Amino acid sequence: MRIRLITTGGTIDKIYFDALSGFEVGTSDVQQILTDALVDFEYDIVSLFQKDSLEITHEDRQQIREYIVEDGGSHYIITHGTDTMSETAEVLKDLQDRTIVLTGALSPARFRASDAVFNVGMAVATVQVAKPGVYIAMSGQVFKAGAVRKNRAENRFEAFGQS
Repeated sequence: MRIRLITTGGTIDKIYFDALSGFEVGTSDVQQILTDALVDFEYDIVSLFQKDSLEITHEDRQQIREYIVEDGGSHYIITHGTDTMSETAEVLKDLQDRTIVLTGALSPARFRASDAVFNVGMAVATVQVAKPGVYIAMSGQVFKAGAVRKNRAENRFEAFGQS
């Protein structure tokens, strides 16, 4: 199984310069995370764009969808900003013949105390064992698309609408 990782930006790839200058979305740290983890599976990384998720548009979501449909692979991990990750998962959720896992970070991968490495690891594990469908791997859990939201007050992802 070859896993295609699609990077789109978000906090996982943010670079902060100092407290006054804000941030920019830089190149993805996913390659370094996988290298440091000594992974031994086939993968490649494709960068579609480098945007904060609040800047991701309907057209961007369609670009992600079209890329996956035209690519013809079966297993995908998408790194994505957390604020609109659930919206992108919604756009993809009817692609039920593939296993797609979205993940990101609540603090940049470049920070010492970041959830990025853990979340990427969860996404890698999930994409290998989950049935075809669309998932979000965040906050130490795996959620089905359409039944998860970000709780900004608690700074975590949580399920809703499931029994």
